[in-house]
Amino acid sequence: MKKIDSIKKKIKYRAEYRGIKEMDLLLSGFVKKYIDILNHKELMDLYEILEKDDDVIFKWYSGSNDTKEVSENRVSKLLKDFKLD
Repeated sequence: MKKIDSIKKKIKYRAEYRGIKEMDLLLSGFVKKYIDILNHKELMDLYEILEKDDDVIFKWYSGSNDTKEVSENRVSKLLKDFKLD
């Protein structure tokens, strides 16, 4: 198995099993849409976001907290703009 496949597998798992159902839905939907078009660096940026607590990600995503815990990059901008269908 290639290293990038291993990273994708970890990302998919981490996105689907969060603890807060709303975050499961949001993050797994985002991952399903974008995982195959992200390059290695972007996958690592996504993995870094997924390592944050649900509360931190939710507050950042909803704009209720101007946190600097989520780095600004292409992946975070895509996630911030992502909406569930």
